Amino acid sequence: MAPAGTHKLGRDSGTMQVRTYREGVAQKVGHDLIIDVELWHASVELAADGSPTSVVLDADARSLAVREGLNGLKPLSDRDRGEIIKNIDQKILRGQPIAFRSTTIERDDGRLTVRGDLTLAGTTRPASFELVLSADGRLRGTLPVIQSEWGITPYRGLLGALKVRDTVEVVLDVALPSA
Repeated sequence: MAPAGTHKLGRDSGTMQVRTYREGVAQKVGHDLIIDVELWHASVELAADGSPTSVVLDADARSLAVREGLNGLKPLSDRDRGEIIKNIDQKILRGQPIAFRSTTIERDDGRLTVRGDLTLAGTTRPASFELVLSADGRLRGTLPVIQSEWGITPYRGLLGALKVRDTVEVVLDVALPSA
């Protein structure tokens, strides 16, 4: 169990990934993507009983790297990866900072419901997600993001026949420091 206090987290502590899923009549030519967020940092404040009381996260939208393309007809090439990142940077996130600030955290048997404000593509909106704090000090969770709620038009290719689903997932898996 991690000690009480503020704990700084980042790439050395674990991973933050964005997972996208494709749809549309031409979805077979696309890929479901696992995208690593390379530059991010967070702080988690823990109470004396080990429960989180605050979560703050900042990520650099220009630090994304395509880790894997799943379920496509052919493997992703380096050129494909470059085009994907270029489209995310220029058309989706526009290089704007990504931030989350918790406002409340509710605990129920190791499962946490975190509520707060998410800033994405220049828009701040309420967001909530579940985290699981395991006995070994790992903090894991998935934040579903409906892109259109942040003013983001999900990517479309092949004249709209290939689309990225409106809902993407931000997946966090980190190890808190042990006591």
